[in-house]
Amino acid sequence: MNLATLVKVATQSILRHKLRMALTMLGIVIGVAAVLIMIAVGQGAQTRIAEQIKNLGTNLIVITAGTSNSGGVSQGAGTFNRLTEDDATKIKREATLLAGVSPVVFAPTQAITASGNWRTVVNGVSTDYQVIRDWTTQSGVFFNDADVRTARKVAVIGSTIAKNLYAGTDPVGQQIQLRNVPFTIIGVLNSKGQTAGGADQDDVVVIPYTTAKTRLSGRSGGWSRISQILASTNSASDLPAAQEEIRAIMRESHKLGDDAYDDFTIRNQDELADAAQGTTKVMSWLLAAIASISLLVGGIGIMNIMLVSVTERTREIGIRLAIGARQSDVMTQFLIESVVISSLGGVIGIVIGAAGSLVLGQITGWSTAIPLSAVVIAVGFSAAVGVFFGLYPARQASRLDPIQALRYE
Repeated sequence: MNLATLVKVATQSILRHKLRMALTMLGIVIGVAAVLIMIAVGQGAQTRIAEQIKNLGTNLIVITAGTSNSGGVSQGAGTFNRLTEDDATKIKREATLLAGVSPVVFAPTQAITASGNWRTVVNGVSTDYQVIRDWTTQSGVFFNDADVRTARKVAVIGSTIAKNLYAGTDPVGQQIQLRNVPFTIIGVLNSKGQTAGGADQDDVVVIPYTTAKTRLSGRSGGWSRISQILASTNSASDLPAAQEEIRAIMRESHKLGDDAYDDFTIRNQDELADAAQGTTKVMSWLLAAIASISLLVGGIGIMNIMLVSVTERTREIGIRLAIGARQSDVMTQFLIESVVISSLGGVIGIVIGAAGSLVLGQITGWSTAIPLSAVVIAVGFSAAVGVFFGLYPARQASRLDPIQALRYE
């Protein structure tokens, strides 16, 4: 028999027992749907993380306090902070591949206004911060170099602060009190949303770093420590070379010998994204692997039903073999039945998985996305399950003795 005839015969055989075949496909349907939903959630999470990392800034480089090393043992990231304003100044002066450099001074504090108060984080930065973070204002302006030089008490607030403390009014020109120091709001930043770690980027007050040091921390002078240094390049291709350039400048600034460990850490935007996405990818594939157990169960169900089918159709097989059908024809017929069952289950599972991921996204607000490769793999894998688990029953059917099969009751 040719392939078309075998497919027709196999399909007719399946349709004779609709309920049994539907129950047999259930394991494949559940398995494929569950795997697709897990991949959709994971893919959506990775896409969301990529967007959030991109929101951090353009070609971002982050320089933080590194690790001190005692007796060959690392003391842990951030345990030894030697970052200073002078480091940022030296990098800005000597680096050739950077579009902007800004020291950052963090100061968690209570923001107080006439309408209430709000716990937030103050970022003391330079004017380059706006370029580095690619952060525009929705109203008002960002502070300028003169404001930084004179340590003026001006502030630019995030949209979360504006929404909670100045609802229904324009904050520009109004006062906000930070650690008992009054500041004038000169701008409101556009919304950037959450970071990959879930922190609200818009819950921030940005002021000149000179003001942060003198007014909020009570320290002045280049010797005082800063929280981190942010920098950016003109193009993504410059990131590796810029990092090496910054490393050389920092080692010279900190007078580190050739054998000394770096007492700072330099990371770029891509590294931050890879770290966040790597964790998400591992979790996604772990969940998908757990969900794929249903495919194994479904495959075992197909094998069981096909063995029952061989037993029920022993006389039919005997007649086919007796009138000239080859063993390969019988084997192919049962194998096709198994593949059709599993493939149909896979297609139904894809439909349910796609619908399920959309519903899940709507209910939870999660970002979901099903890549085309996942759909192709799901169909291929379900067909492979049919071949693998249908092979043994098909071989059993093809090896029946025609005479014994005709005598079977």
